[in-house]
Amino acid sequence: MNSILKATSKFLPLLGLLFFSACSNSNTPTANNAPATSASFTAAKGCKNIGILLPESDSSARYEAYDRPLLEREIKKVLPDATIQYANANNNADTQQNQADAALTKGACILVVDPNDSEKASAIVQKAKASQVPVIAYDRLIQDPDVAYYVSFDNVRVGELQGQYIADQYRKGAYGLKRGANLVMINGSQTDSNALQFREGALKALQPLVDSKDLNLVFDQYTPNWDSARAQSLMEGVLTQQKNNVQAAYVANDGLANTVIAALRAQKLDGKVLVTGQDATLTGIQNILTGDQAMTVYKPIAKEAEATAQLVAALSNGTDPGSLVNGQTNLQQGGGQVKSVLLAPIAVDKTNVQQTVFADGFLKKEQVCNGLNGDTTGLCRS
Repeated sequence: MNSILKATSKFLPLLGLLFFSACSNSNTPTANNAPATSASFTAAKGCKNIGILLPESDSSARYEAYDRPLLEREIKKVLPDATIQYANANNNADTQQNQADAALTKGACILVVDPNDSEKASAIVQKAKASQVPVIAYDRLIQDPDVAYYVSFDNVRVGELQGQYIADQYRKGAYGLKRGANLVMINGSQTDSNALQFREGALKALQPLVDSKDLNLVFDQYTPNWDSARAQSLMEGVLTQQKNNVQAAYVANDGLANTVIAALRAQKLDGKVLVTGQDATLTGIQNILTGDQAMTVYKPIAKEAEATAQLVAALSNGTDPGSLVNGQTNLQQGGGQVKSVLLAPIAVDKTNVQQTVFADGFLKKEQVCNGLNGDTTGLCRS
């Protein structure tokens, strides 16, 4: 599986960007598969009609609660007179295609698309290209060499943080982890290229332990459409099959983790099994404070939205985005690379909630602690 080029792990708080040099590989586009250049996007010059298409709101509350308002705010900041067309696909790739068509019909000359389906969204890119309209792939990669830019976090690194956390806890003997402990992997949606990269990164840390028999990988499956109810059903099935003999659960995000925890709670295993997550959601942080979830991955969405807005402004103004673009991301289908802005994810557990999500204002302590029972950290009492 192709992977995103590695970035430095140090987080730069002002820019949040990881600057690294892109290396060449066999997937460099050929003349017959060359990506569109800025000259191809003539409709973008002077563009003030921006389409924003987000994928869903089922798997994570982030899209409506954070991404939409932040993208609208940041784009308005750099293009004050911009008109923004917004739509959410509600977990339907065909709906998203129709929304893109509607935005283009209504004059959108730059599209920001977080694809519901990374492969099917190629049709959106090609339809936009026919009108010289650039598409910025936001958060999730679109499998098409004609994507103008890709803005996201280093998603392989996200998975590495999750997997490394499990590996580190194993080496500490936490959660009763010892040689031969049973590990479950509840991955995200296979149609989301990010989910593939999360798993890839996690296995970088976990595969050596599986190969050495330190950990026993008893289940490894994707969750269609990031369906939380499906994740709970998968975990219930594993617990039945393994007679509750599970010590660690790699779970791709907080939404899935919450229902995995529900399955564990039904067997009185909540807090006893190591559960990972991602997105630093309100529920995810609460689960960490109560001890039901071990960790999450915080992705400063404000910086992602800011970088996207700066790319929108560069396209509209006909300027070079310069050092904002800090890498190339390999396409998994058909070869090729996409110019990318990749930001640094941060592992969060009970030891650094205060210094990360609270300090950044991503979540307020009051909203996390309000009505929360069973805080094991004392953070809500301080």
